[in-house]
Amino acid sequence: MAAHERPLPWTVPSAPGVIWGRRFGRRARSIVGFMAIAQAEFGRTGHRSTRVIFGGACLAAVSQRVADQTLDVLLSYGVNHLDVASSYGEAEARIRPWLRREPGRFFLATKGDERTKEGAREELHRSLDRMGVDHVDLWQLHALADPIEWDIALSPGGALEAAAEARDAGLIRWIGVTGHGAQIAATHRRSLDRFDFDSVLLPYNYVTMQNSYYAANFDALYRTCSERTVAIQTIKSIARRPWLGRPHTRATWYEPLQEQDDIDLAVWWVLSRPDVFLDSVGDVDLLPKVLDAASRFAGPADDAALTELVNRSAAEPLFV
Repeated sequence: MAAHERPLPWTVPSAPGVIWGRRFGRRARSIVGFMAIAQAEFGRTGHRSTRVIFGGACLAAVSQRVADQTLDVLLSYGVNHLDVASSYGEAEARIRPWLRREPGRFFLATKGDERTKEGAREELHRSLDRMGVDHVDLWQLHALADPIEWDIALSPGGALEAAAEARDAGLIRWIGVTGHGAQIAATHRRSLDRFDFDSVLLPYNYVTMQNSYYAANFDALYRTCSERTVAIQTIKSIARRPWLGRPHTRATWYEPLQEQDDIDLAVWWVLSRPDVFLDSVGDVDLLPKVLDAASRFAGPADDAALTELVNRSAAEPLFV
């Protein structure tokens, strides 16, 4: 049996008193149900999203069976916001049965990579067809960081024009922008100057924020978003370092933290910033650990503990 077809090595308790312990080691506990993850207003949309949003990249190469097990875990924690993309392999197709099974439960977001109006229009319709829906709540211009692509997408005849027309036609309700890299906080600030986006998405973790340039631009972006009620989604919360020449043992494109205590610190650090949302990890086997950490969030992680974690794990920035 191929790895992507095997059942996950964790299960969701189906009755009170079940010990959910094989995956979490010493944190195993008797439970009647999982502790629901807290919610917050998702920008100006009027939707109260769980502060951990399901990042659908982890479904890119898994079977439907594994995807459906993943849904059960999300429901156990009360996660009510899905974020996929046309470029995430089979992710859009994998959540199609979820949307039929749980109609109206999720705020649904996807992303498009096309930069021209015509290309973006076609891509959006493919996404709707793959998910089996007639509209999405949020459609995002994906990975918009390259200056030339940025100008094409946000100029007349670009993807943004297609998004605005789709919003007017009722195919999407809100428009966002996402990106990666050391420049992306600054780029998102420029994007918000060009158009009144409803959400942004970018990296945010303790190591990345030690870069003074990135931190200054992130903080400025955060202030702008707070003033304009723009939702802020963050990614790479449990990133440890680039893989470089090391074997890839997880589905994430970076080497992640893997121990529950370490993930706790990283997740709590992100959630300690008010009104910031955390997009979950791109590996289905690590997803329960991120959700478990978020469900137990009670306040900021200790700075000394974070510094010790960085030193002990030999953490490195993903970009410079």
